[in-house]
Amino acid sequence: MLRWALTFLVVALVAALLGFTSIAGGAMEIAKLLFYVFVVLFLVSLVMHLVRGRAP
Repeated sequence: MLRWALTFLVVALVAALLGFTSIAGGAMEIAKLLFYVFVVLFLVSLVMHLVRGRAP
């Protein structure tokens, strides 16, 4: 689950880079939304991973 969150975070960062620099013009709002959604998903996944820990 943590790997998926990291993958989506990278995708969101690339989309944000394209959107924030106005290269993709109309996609800027979508990139911002994806960026924040995936940052939240990453943080939730990270916390769940830390809370769950490793099985013995």
